[in-house]
Amino acid sequence: MAKQPATPKKQKSFEQTLWDTADKLRGSVESSEYKHVVLSLIFLKFVSDKFEERKAELIAEGKEAYLDMVDFYTMKNVFYLPEESRWSFIQKHAKQDDIAVKIDTALHTVEKNNKALRGALPDNYFSRLDIDVSKLAALIDSINNIDTVGDKEEDVVGRVYEYFLGKFAATEGKGGGEFYTPKCVVNLIAEMIEPYKGKIYDPCCGSGGMFVQSVRFVESHQGNKKDVSIYGQELTATTYKLAKMNLAIRGIAGNLGEVPADTFFKDQHQDLKADFIMANPPFNLKEWRAADELTHDPRWAGYEVPPTGNANYGWILHMISKLSQNGVAGFVLANGSMSTNTSGEGAIRQKIIENDLVDCMIALPGQLFYTTQIPVCLWFLTKNKKAQVIEGHTDSNHRDRKGETLFIDARNLGTMVDRTHKELTAADIAEIARTYHAWRGVPAPDFDSDSVGADLRACPGLSVWADLRVCPDKQGEHIGSPLRELNANAYADVAGFCKSATLEEIRANDYVLTPGRYVGAAEIEDDGIPFEKKMTDLTQTLYRQMEESEKLDAVIRKNLEVLGYGR
Repeated sequence: MAKQPATPKKQKSFEQTLWDTADKLRGSVESSEYKHVVLSLIFLKFVSDKFEERKAELIAEGKEAYLDMVDFYTMKNVFYLPEESRWSFIQKHAKQDDIAVKIDTALHTVEKNNKALRGALPDNYFSRLDIDVSKLAALIDSINNIDTVGDKEEDVVGRVYEYFLGKFAATEGKGGGEFYTPKCVVNLIAEMIEPYKGKIYDPCCGSGGMFVQSVRFVESHQGNKKDVSIYGQELTATTYKLAKMNLAIRGIAGNLGEVPADTFFKDQHQDLKADFIMANPPFNLKEWRAADELTHDPRWAGYEVPPTGNANYGWILHMISKLSQNGVAGFVLANGSMSTNTSGEGAIRQKIIENDLVDCMIALPGQLFYTTQIPVCLWFLTKNKKAQVIEGHTDSNHRDRKGETLFIDARNLGTMVDRTHKELTAADIAEIARTYHAWRGVPAPDFDSDSVGADLRACPGLSVWADLRVCPDKQGEHIGSPLRELNANAYADVAGFCKSATLEEIRANDYVLTPGRYVGAAEIEDDGIPFEKKMTDLTQTLYRQMEESEKLDAVIRKNLEVLGYGR
């Protein structure tokens, strides 16, 4: 009998490999410091790999004479690194007793020589931690095996940051809202608001993932990242450094304020009017201000003062105050924000709705975030619902949608990626974004009177005609291209998924913005089995189960009698 081949072991992700190695630091470094130790080294490896990649390009181009000229690196958004700042130098000396000093020197030299990194890198961090040399060397060896530049699309720093935050959330006692926003959620916000050109703002930018995805969105749609300008702010000093690091390694220029600071109490972009706002504020932040603080803040003008017990509406009003005349905001909040009436929040929401600022509300599926199980939603606000043309947007022409709001219930979308976490797939994101763009766009002409309309009616239940490819009821027959072209922006409500509601309908629902209230239940497809037959089958099944239950009860009674516990 032939020997069966061994089942190959499942390869660890590079995050898991890093975690296993970093976890060996336990006892010599606080667990809350792991991510900063790892990310600083990942950064050094990343910029070194980019440097070596550019150096190889110069050699291939026969420009050996320019290998030590800074301008030939910065012209390609690559940091020039002196010998003592390169990863190869760190790797070579990894097992020496003064390796921590060498790492600190390398990071200091990189920051000193590159203006974009000022304030981004830790200062004498590794020396102060007093990490065991053998453990630090093992971590360096592990990071050395990571190809930080091989995948041009991957947000390496963001992936590690998210993974480590997820691992530490429980042990650090973090609140539900302090986390890195999952990539699929950031992608969805970017696809929805389409930040092609203008000022992009995030008032609580974390490690800068929203900015990274915004620029990636522009580039993937053949735009120019020079057409967008980045503004942000972050309270936590270590996270502020991570954000600057995250932008710097991608050559993204951004104004994150002079220092890490509280957005409510030290707004470092007071005069900013943003074209696009993307944010994931800390959920349900308590005691964010004292009762006598910010009571006359101009950001609340026209609204009641947000309550001290929850900052959700403070964030919403702050973002509204930052929107330009045609600005659009997309942000994540806990589901409670859509229906709360606590401490005046309901009155604030009512005024926001009456001011016709709410463009779209999306209920997201659960289990998307690493560190919280709080159900979340997406808010999309706009200052201008009038008909307009916006260059580069999917539908270009925005129709007049005053007094209307789109509700999307996406709770049934997403795919489980492991036992506890779910992700929105690219198809999920496309379906949601296309629905919004179709609703927002100029209506398509009516085709009921022609043959193309007959083809459409043969495929009921489709909300976005632009995506028609195959008609399921016509055995794979393709619908003609005129339908796809002429109906590119058509929209229709779909029970259980999307609904375009009027202001009157929202008033009738007491200004609650929960999508489930509006989209209703999805239509249940008739399986063709008569009710009488179904009822007969179910009754027979029930009788069989009851008989089986009686037999089991008898066995249990008998066993109890044998043990001396009979009645």
